[in-house]
Order: sequence, then C-alpha cells, then structure tokens
Amino acid sequence: MRELHVSMGEYIQGTLGLTKSEADALRRRYWLRYGATLLGLVKHHAVKSAHFLHHTHLLPGLEQRVRGHAADIAALKRLSGRKFILTNAPAAYAARVLDVLGIGALFEGVIAIEQMHMFGKLRPKPDARMLRRLAARLRVATSRCVLVEDTLVHQKAARRVGMATVWMQRWLPPHARQAPARVLRRPAYVDRRVSRLRDLR
Repeated sequence: MRELHVSMGEYIQGTLGLTKSEADALRRRYWLRYGATLLGLVKHHAVKSAHFLHHTHLLPGLEQRVRGHAADIAALKRLSGRKFILTNAPAAYAARVLDVLGIGALFEGVIAIEQMHMFGKLRPKPDARMLRRLAARLRVATSRCVLVEDTLVHQKAARRVGMATVWMQRWLPPHARQAPARVLRRPAYVDRRVSRLRDLR
C-alpha cells in the first residue's frame, strides 16, 4: 500500500501539475470523501480511469517483494462457502498478486474494478448499489454474504445492503495502530474484528 500511495501521488502530481504535498493531500481527501481516490479524480478532473489504474499499478518488482504465509493459505483453505476477491484494483494487478501468493485457486473468482460499472459510470467500493447488484449477479442473498475488509467505509456500505461484515485489522497502518482505543472501537456496523485469517469462521 505504501508503494501504491507513492505511485498515485506521483500520477496526481504529473497529471494535475501539483506539488508532492498537494498531491498527497488531494489523494487522501478524495479517498476519505469517496472511498476511492480514483472517483474524485474522475469526477473533478476528468481523469480516465483505465489510464490511472494502469499507470499507478505497474509497480515494477512487485513479484520479488510480495510473500505469502503458509498459515494464511491453510486458513483460507479451511474456510467453507464460496469465496471471491472484490477489489478496487485493476484485474491485471490482482492477477499478479494472486499468482505470486499462489492462492488464486482458493477463490471462485475475482471481481476487479473494471467490472464495477453501473449506468455507464464507475461504481467501485463503497458503492452500495454495486454490492447489491453483485450479490444478485452471484445469485445469493446479501444476508448470506460476508465482506472481509480493512476499510470501514466499505463495510458501512455492505451493512447498508444487508451483508455481514468483518473488519480485518492486520494491515492497519502504524499511525492507526497507535490511535486511542475509542478510534479502534468496533463500530455498530461491524460484526467482528480480526487480525488473523485463521480467526475467520
């Protein structure tokens, strides 16, 4: 994620002609406001989503830096039910990550950001309408779905359409881990908090 933040910041700098600090502030502002930096760039700056996604997710050398863990793979194998990757990243990037981790076969499918269009517009997480439509496409009631996420705004949308929610806290950034207890308290729309995949049931 650190490298993606840098890559997005550099893209915003080059595309909008901003300084590094201005680009970082804009990236964060759009992420907080829309749940995805890209949505703000598309809406306010006419950025082409495919161009942004391609250039920000190149990340040379990714395969040499990403490592899987046997305990995580075993935990995923033990999970019952249908499992899908739902990601605001492009499909090519998701495929690279799943390939290097060797876990692609553990999921029934990958729903990447390119598949999150509705009414001619991009509707990635946290768009509640997209989540509802996705469940319908998979022919499963939203009440039978569980969204495992590290981003609370996405979970809030999932709860709004009737999905269960699990807040994965393993990858919280260092500044978030040091936040006061009240900040890390489980919101009402989160069913469970976990920090390890083996804690999923």
